[in-house]
Amino acid sequence: MRNLIIVVLIALFTSSCSEYQKLLKSNDYDLQYTRAMEYYEAGDYMRASTLFGGLISIFRGTERSEISHYIYADCLFRMRNYLMAAHHFRMFVQNYPTSDRAEDAQFMAAYCHYKLSPNPRLDQTDTYQALEGFQLFINLYPNSERVVEATQLMDELRDKLVYKAYLNAKLYYNLGTYMGNNYQSAVIAARNTLDEFPDTQHREELSFLILDAKYIQAVNSIEERMQERLRETIDEYYTFINEFPNSQYIRRAHRIFEETSSLLN
Repeated sequence: MRNLIIVVLIALFTSSCSEYQKLLKSNDYDLQYTRAMEYYEAGDYMRASTLFGGLISIFRGTERSEISHYIYADCLFRMRNYLMAAHHFRMFVQNYPTSDRAEDAQFMAAYCHYKLSPNPRLDQTDTYQALEGFQLFINLYPNSERVVEATQLMDELRDKLVYKAYLNAKLYYNLGTYMGNNYQSAVIAARNTLDEFPDTQHREELSFLILDAKYIQAVNSIEERMQERLRETIDEYYTFINEFPNSQYIRRAHRIFEETSSLLN
């Protein structure tokens, strides 16, 4: 019985493949369109995308071409081919700017890059492209129901960029005085990040990093620069505790203040 079932399944699979191959070679484009839609609705995105991809040009200038193009892009997305999906969603918007599906395609073009956005330690080109895409979507469709979602995703992407910037600042901090004054570079990197993303959830960590880096830089300065940098550290301390009076770093901040004050003339 088990062998019989296997034989039947193989026969059905072979028949299905044979039917599909004949369909690809057929000039009956109406049948191809009907079958492509059936494959799509059944979740067979590979076969559906192959058929719809060919039908875009066949039905050019008709509603079927528009539908084929949109579903083709959606199939690519569902197969996790996000790079090609983003391209075809953008092409859809360019070719059919007044389509009822243009709004969704504009969102999906950005969302594909969101899906491609990598770990913060890696290159963030797709993160920037996703941010630009969502901003364009919001500008074009300010009353869309998906504006809230786009805004939330943009916040998430910005936090990723901030975390990457924090890692860069932390790298400079950890390098210390290796091949130069990396503490100053850490301060600059952290401050630039706070200027660009003032509402980041990493604001406390970045602010303390600035204070700590300034302190280390001050106590290791040459005599001519030490007093000036110590005073800058004290100023940074007050800025930090005023903004984060209950910070997880508050004890370390107080210690920095005490040690810095003891060195001031």
